[in-house]
Amino acid sequence: MATAVRPQSTTLADVNGAAMAAMLAAGIGALAMALFVILNEAGMFAAPTLYGPAGGVTGRTTFATLVWLVVWGGLHTRWRARQIAPGRVFGLTLAFVGAAVAGTFPPIWGLL
Repeated sequence: MATAVRPQSTTLADVNGAAMAAMLAAGIGALAMALFVILNEAGMFAAPTLYGPAGGVTGRTTFATLVWLVVWGGLHTRWRARQIAPGRVFGLTLAFVGAAVAGTFPPIWGLL
């Protein structure tokens, strides 16, 4: 007796692209923050002060947040209906966050 092969349908439980987009965007946003800090400390970028008592950190965090939101929106649009390998995304995110932590560490600024 032959068995019928049913075509696989993609359900919401089968896709993880939206979650992977959020995770990778967080790592890229953290790396953007580190880049803005390094550029500011090197004198190549002066972030505007959006709130006087806090100083330039308000401008840097605002720009990093905008980078995070744009990257998240773009990745979400591309990956929302896909199954993405979580290991690679998690590894990239950890690498980006690690680089961001190192980039915002003051002794690193002295190397530049």
